[in-house]
Amino acid sequence: MKVALNKKILDKNTECAIRNKAFFRDNKTLCLNVISSPGSGKTTIISKTVTDIGDKLKIGVVEGDIKTDIDAQKVRAAGAVAVQIETRGACHLTAEQVTGALSAIGAGDLDVVFIENVGNLVCPSAFDLGEQARVVVLSVPEGDDKPAKYPGTFAKADVLLINKIDLIDYIDFSLDRVIADVRSLKPKLEIFQVSATTGEGMQGWYDWLQARARDFAGQKS
Repeated sequence: MKVALNKKILDKNTECAIRNKAFFRDNKTLCLNVISSPGSGKTTIISKTVTDIGDKLKIGVVEGDIKTDIDAQKVRAAGAVAVQIETRGACHLTAEQVTGALSAIGAGDLDVVFIENVGNLVCPSAFDLGEQARVVVLSVPEGDDKPAKYPGTFAKADVLLINKIDLIDYIDFSLDRVIADVRSLKPKLEIFQVSATTGEGMQGWYDWLQARARDFAGQKS
């Protein structure tokens, strides 16, 4: 019975994800599902992105947290429209929840929608939200063993942002190990070493994001 129930939930999510994907395609809006552990710097990266290139891309954010709208407030302060989804205990967002949030941020008029998923490296990876790409954030203080421990999440990623790279000289963290582990899971994974606090490496991420948004909108780079 547990397996059947889980299958039913996933099937319903898939149906909603297909509708979301069609919405983003029809409106030429790039949607990115951002996944990471708590405290990795997802909100800081998104806010920094809005601050630095918000004049080049119209960005909206769907925030997912178990409780509070703290992250949505931070994103709004950076200059982007944002809506908060409180999951009230659930460890991930669902495609249906995202559907309900799209009108609140005027997603059809945006270039990019970030979905900041609940902080978790397990549950969110099992649920398609209708996104065009997945961005996984791994922060240096978390340790270099996370790709080996959570291979499913990293294997499904399109972009890996190794955040807080400015701390790498102060923490036992092997960049070579991380890169080797993720390349073994997904050889063509885009990897950017960044610090959302200092701005180090962020331009490479911005270039990728702007190029992907142009491509999805059907414009020439």
